Amino acid sequence: MTDPGDPDRILATLTPRGTRRWIGVLVQAALGALLLLLSATMLRGSVLWSVTLAFVGVVALYGAFRLIRATEGWIELTREELRSSSGQVLARMENVRGVDRGAFAFKPSNGFLVTLNSSDGSRTWVPGMWWKIGRLVGVGGVTPASEGKFMAEMISALLAERDGPISDRDEESSS
Repeated sequence: MTDPGDPDRILATLTPRGTRRWIGVLVQAALGALLLLLSATMLRGSVLWSVTLAFVGVVALYGAFRLIRATEGWIELTREELRSSSGQVLARMENVRGVDRGAFAFKPSNGFLVTLNSSDGSRTWVPGMWWKIGRLVGVGGVTPASEGKFMAEMISALLAERDGPISDRDEESSS
């Protein structure tokens, strides 16, 4: 049996589901193919438009390929960090300021937004899974909403455990 206080114990996992994953890939690939077809069949259009459409079509097909590769993994939450299955750390828990699942939050679909105290300066995007820009980490995409909600609540619980009750913080700041 694992120790509940073990920092490497996985508290929550966010795994992409096959249906959402493949629908995302198919829509992205269909967009790319449609744009390539449109650029090839433009009869009276300018060459600039044909080249532009072809370029965007190739980028969309590349995005579909990246989505396949990116959604092979998962995201794990431990007491110490939020990390991908490849071991890349998305956020260390001591650096997390808060988590937002609100309807108007700038977050991925079925996911949540983590605000950090300080930025490490990296900008990363793993299509369909997570992104990181400055002090913001967006988690979600082709993942189930229930797992995203559970992980966000676990992060909130870890923050409440770390920071203590709000009334205790108010007493400390007034003294």
